[in-house]
Amino acid sequence: MLSRRAAVKVLHRHLAVQPEMVERFVREAKAVNRIAHPNIVDIYELGVLEDGRPYYVMELIDGSDLATEIRRRGRMSPHDALAVLTPLCDALHAAHQAGVVHRDLKASNVLIGTREGRQVIKLHDFGIAKLIDPTGESALTAFGRRLGTPYAMAPEQIRGEAVDHRADIYAMGVLVFQLLTGTYPFAAEDPADLEAMHLTQPPPRPSTRAPVAPALEGVVLRCLAKRAADRYPDVPAVLAAYRAALSDEVGAGPTLGVAIHVEAPLDDATSPEAADLVGDALDRIESLLAAAGYTLPLQLAGALLAVRAIADASPSPDVAAALGDVDAVLRIAGDDAPRWTVVVNVDRFQLRAGKPFSGPLLQISSWVTGVSPGVTVTPAARGRLAPTG
Repeated sequence: MLSRRAAVKVLHRHLAVQPEMVERFVREAKAVNRIAHPNIVDIYELGVLEDGRPYYVMELIDGSDLATEIRRRGRMSPHDALAVLTPLCDALHAAHQAGVVHRDLKASNVLIGTREGRQVIKLHDFGIAKLIDPTGESALTAFGRRLGTPYAMAPEQIRGEAVDHRADIYAMGVLVFQLLTGTYPFAAEDPADLEAMHLTQPPPRPSTRAPVAPALEGVVLRCLAKRAADRYPDVPAVLAAYRAALSDEVGAGPTLGVAIHVEAPLDDATSPEAADLVGDALDRIESLLAAAGYTLPLQLAGALLAVRAIADASPSPDVAAALGDVDAVLRIAGDDAPRWTVVVNVDRFQLRAGKPFSGPLLQISSWVTGVSPGVTVTPAARGRLAPTG
C-alpha cells in the first residue's frame, strides 16, 4: 500500500487493443525508471486492470505546467527562464546519458510545482521516447514514421529520419524561444504549412518578437539549426552557452524600457476600511502588471513602479500595449480612478542579474513629481506611439 499521494495513468480502452500502443505505454514506464532522475516524474508501479488495460502509478505534482505558466504571465526574463531551464536540462541530459531521446519536449510536458516551499520542475510524458541504445529491445518506430508535436519537431523528425539527442536540442531551442518571447518561432493553422516552415524557413530572430540580447539570440538560433550537426553537441553545452550569454548581458549597456507608476489617493484613506480597499486594489494591480511581464522594482504602501524592457522601435507596440495595461489598472481602481495618479514613461535603465536596478527610468522623481491625478503619458512615451488621425 502506497503511503503517498499519487496519480494513475491508464491506457484508453480503444488503444489497449493495439499491441504497439500497449508496448509503447509499457516502454514509457521502463524509460523513466531507466533514467531515474529527480527532475523527471517518477513511476512507482506498473500493472494491468481486470479488463486488460495497462496502468501505472506515478508521482503527483501539485501545480501546473509550463505552457499554462507562459499563457498566464507571458514571456519570462532571461534569468527567470534560467531557473526553469537548469533543472530541465539536467533531466534531459540524464535521459540522453541513459540512451533515451524524449522526442516530444514542449512546455506542456514540463510540470511546475512546489515542495516544502520550493519550486519543483519535472519533465514528464516519455510516451514517444526512443531508446537509442535499447540493449536488446526492439525499436518501436519504423523509418519514415513521424512522431512528435509539429510546432517543436526537428526537421529530421518531420522527414521521418532516424533521430538522436540533437532532436531534443532543437525542441529545446523552440522552448527557449517561447520562454523569452512568449511565442513559437513558427506558427500556422495547417500542420503541413508548419512542417514546411521547420524544414525550409530560417528561424526568426527572437529580438524581432521581444527584447532579447544578441548573445542569447545566438544560443537560440544555434539550437534551431536545420542540420543536426550544426546544433550544440549536447544539453550541457546549451546550458553553458546560455549562462555565458547571461554573463555578457550583465555587462551590456542600458536597456530601453517602459514604466508605469501608480500612486493611490491615500490622503482620504483615513479609516481602516478605506485603507484596506486601497491596499487590495494595489495588490490586484501588482498581480496584473506582473502577469503582463513587468518587474516591480518599487512597491510602497500607496504606490508602485512597474518596468518592462522593450524593443528600441518607434512607433513601439510595447508602449501601445502599456496604455492598454493602464486601462486595466483604472478598471481595478473603479469609480475612484480619477483620483489615482498613473504615469507612463519610456527611458533607459540598467539591469543587474536580470532585474532593473538603476538608470533614468528608475529615477521617478524626475518624471513623476508635480504630476496631477489622472493618467499622464510623458513626451518620451508619447513619441513612441503611432500617430493618430
